[in-house]
Amino acid sequence: MFAAMGIDASGEAWRVAAHEWFERRLDDPDFGIFVVEDGGVVVASAVGAIRDAAPSPSCPKGRDVLINNVCALPAYRGRGLGAAAFDAVLAWARGTGVERAELMATDGGRRIYEKAGFVVNSSLAMRAML
Repeated sequence: MFAAMGIDASGEAWRVAAHEWFERRLDDPDFGIFVVEDGGVVVASAVGAIRDAAPSPSCPKGRDVLINNVCALPAYRGRGLGAAAFDAVLAWARGTGVERAELMATDGGRRIYEKAGFVVNSSLAMRAML
């Protein structure tokens, strides 16, 4: 997933932090973590996180879901496993009552997301490391 985004994923510190982050959220109702396994090995995943934000014209209830970590191991791509994990996140999100979902798409995932009704928007998002 990170390679597809052009991000250097080397290093151990972020992996340890990610493991701890996921572990703390396994029972949190505002997080939906979905995996596809093959022989006890996670081969695809998708994560949804409910966000609490001020209501706005584009999100009147103020709560939405950020979908991320949609990926499949390279040897398992093209089998629909990433799409299955993504579909599970969408079903979970709909069950929470949120009405809007957001994600960042790589070229490899864009077709799956467009099929589910996602469109590119004119977000003015910016990032900075603090």
